Amino acid sequence: MKSIAIKEFGSADQLKELEIEKPSIKDDQVLIEVHAFSINPVDCKRRSGKMGGKLPMVLGGDVAGIVSEIGTNVTNVKPGDRVFANASKTYAEYARSRAEVTVKIPDKLSFVEAAAIPLAGQTAWEALIDKGQLRDNEKVLIHAGAGGVGSLAVQIAKHYKAYVIATASEKNKEFLTSLGVNHVIDYKKEDFEKVVSDVDLVIDPLGGKSQEKSFTVLKKGGRLVSLVQKPDETKLKELGIVGIIFSMTPTSKRLQKLADLLTSGKIKAIVSQTYPFTEEGVREAHEQSETGHTRGKIVIKVK
Repeated sequence: MKSIAIKEFGSADQLKELEIEKPSIKDDQVLIEVHAFSINPVDCKRRSGKMGGKLPMVLGGDVAGIVSEIGTNVTNVKPGDRVFANASKTYAEYARSRAEVTVKIPDKLSFVEAAAIPLAGQTAWEALIDKGQLRDNEKVLIHAGAGGVGSLAVQIAKHYKAYVIATASEKNKEFLTSLGVNHVIDYKKEDFEKVVSDVDLVIDPLGGKSQEKSFTVLKKGGRLVSLVQKPDETKLKELGIVGIIFSMTPTSKRLQKLADLLTSGKIKAIVSQTYPFTEEGVREAHEQSETGHTRGKIVIKVK
């Protein structure tokens, strides 16, 4: 079957079409005929060699498509079902996933839209709800609010009646306002540290200076959840705040909650760009992702 893979670590030019065997599945796994998959920043890190791994390597972390085969122990989906899932090696015509992280796609959602949800959506949910312990009517600061995780985090936070502040560029102000953000801060012109205070929860996908400044806007007892950098324990204790770093662990329960919110219209998938399933298409998608200025998600349309 066709895949887009890397034989060497390096730039996006290393992404090349490669024929590989169709995956076989175990009793608790699902084989998915891939219709779309999304590009995530971690894919670019893996491609560049920052995370190691065996070569050749097929990248990818989430997928939308049609169930082709199921293992003998699988009961939640059946062949022919439209599904989205957290998976691996999804830059291919077929991908396998564990049944426990595979969920039916809501009827009104396209494959392209569905492919934008599993990794970014679950990361946003776990950061806000499971790790951040978000409660109704709290004040939340979401950095990079227009990005893949950020745009979904904004919508989930609004579902929980939060007062949402988001950092973004001026060009994304109207977009974020349309998602319900109460206060958009242009990070190029404003220092959020000077205009924000008494925040209950900060979602930090940036680290560095943004994380350091975020400590000072949190109220005592406030929480900071980082996707990229462990918060300084000494500073946390000095300020009386809580800070954690986490790496998302996918679950079908969480993905189903996202599916339910999508069905009810409480949240929507944000796909800014789609590319074809070709060497050139996937390379261009990686190059766009590496700019760090993508609104919502980038998706590769396979079928």
